Amino acid sequence: MNKTLLWLCLMLGFTGKLCAQNTIEWQPDYTLKLSDFQSSSTKIGQSDFISLTSGGNFNFAYQMSNGAFMFTKNFNGMVHCTFQRDASVLVAPDTATAMNLLNFARYQFDLAELYARKLRKALYEKKNAFSGAYFFQPAFDSLQAAYQKRLGIAQTETHLGTDPEKLQQRHQEVLKEIATLPDYCESCKPKKKHHKRG
Repeated sequence: MNKTLLWLCLMLGFTGKLCAQNTIEWQPDYTLKLSDFQSSSTKIGQSDFISLTSGGNFNFAYQMSNGAFMFTKNFNGMVHCTFQRDASVLVAPDTATAMNLLNFARYQFDLAELYARKLRKALYEKKNAFSGAYFFQPAFDSLQAAYQKRLGIAQTETHLGTDPEKLQQRHQEVLKEIATLPDYCESCKPKKKHHKRG
């Protein structure tokens, strides 16, 4: 057989889906809960300091023959935004602080979905029949850097969510941006653009 299987897996953060019970796929109607932080290091009311390691991130993976790759345009279903429960740690001295950290984790999960959508859009727009296997690399690297930068700024400005007003403002901005990319959810099929003839 002359078909060559192409396996590419790029991750931002964690290494893909582990199992259904451990992995939460981003959905617009799902809100993270304290019980989603299932690492044994998660502690509320047992420590004087705060810490948050959110298992929310996005990744891109695809596997197909060279022929299938040539004619594939829509990679939406191959860009995943997930939250790993057992990789998520929340440490807070009290419940009120824990809720602030949880709200920041919710912001981060939505931010990851926003950049997942930006990546899906970039792949759709850049892919053509003659694209090489690594056509996605520049877009992936650029969006990964932009995501990390924006997350870092939010961590600093909101003091990891302990400034609820600033966090809510930033979160609303992210949700509005997600709403501007309706064709780029994981299960969506982007609308074809029809070019007018001059």
